[in-house]
Amino acid sequence: MEIEPVKTREDHRRALMRIEKLMDARPDSAEERELDILATLVEAYERRHLPVPDAHPLEVIRFVMDQNGMIDKDLMPFMGTSGRVSEVMSGRRPLTIGMIRKLHRGLGIPADALIAEYDVA
Repeated sequence: MEIEPVKTREDHRRALMRIEKLMDARPDSAEERELDILATLVEAYERRHLPVPDAHPLEVIRFVMDQNGMIDKDLMPFMGTSGRVSEVMSGRRPLTIGMIRKLHRGLGIPADALIAEYDVA
């Protein structure tokens, strides 16, 4: 196992190609250890060089809903009435602190992903 630092785009590309080949590594094997190390190096490189832009809070909620097979009605425990959910999710009403806390606790959405200011229509 010869692992090099991931410092350039080319290093990043090579590491991703190697990771793809190692994805089916047996547990507790040398290949699995190599996969773990490469994934850590790639993650550090991407954090420094390929930052993810902040998403709009409503996009974050929609993403979590999609991942969990939820519909707007499923947000009622976190936002209140169906009318309130509709207003918030259409951008006509802002998220409140109470909603943010409930969404954070109930759906595991990071609070800082929900507190970004945005214009209300």
